Amino acid sequence: MGQKIIIATATIILLITGILLGYVLSQLVVGVLALNLLTFLGTFSLIVIFGTLYYVLFWEFRRQQSQSLPHGTTTSLQADDRLRSRLIDILGGDTAAAERLVDQAKQDYPGMPENWYWERALAELERDRQ
Repeated sequence: MGQKIIIATATIILLITGILLGYVLSQLVVGVLALNLLTFLGTFSLIVIFGTLYYVLFWEFRRQQSQSLPHGTTTSLQADDRLRSRLIDILGGDTAAAERLVDQAKQDYPGMPENWYWERALAELERDRQ
């Protein structure tokens, strides 16, 4: 609920800032406002505020949504598939050997995320081969 209030407040501020920025820029273009240090700094500050709020609202919100996806969604499945394929490729297509390595990692290090076991098996295999 708190995040929704922050998003709503930031959206309102973003809209007001956008309207003010548009107004100031239009007045500068028309020639009603003279370009001096005050109008330059005011316009620059509006641009910075607008850009910052845009970044926070759209990019950070999207990043938080992608981080809050539950395990088992397409993002984590793609990572699992990529790691799985890489390990199986290194083992020459031996799927059973890859599963054994991951199962051994699960026994040695219980309670870790699934991707971690595949990464661990890859790291151990690459270390052993060197």
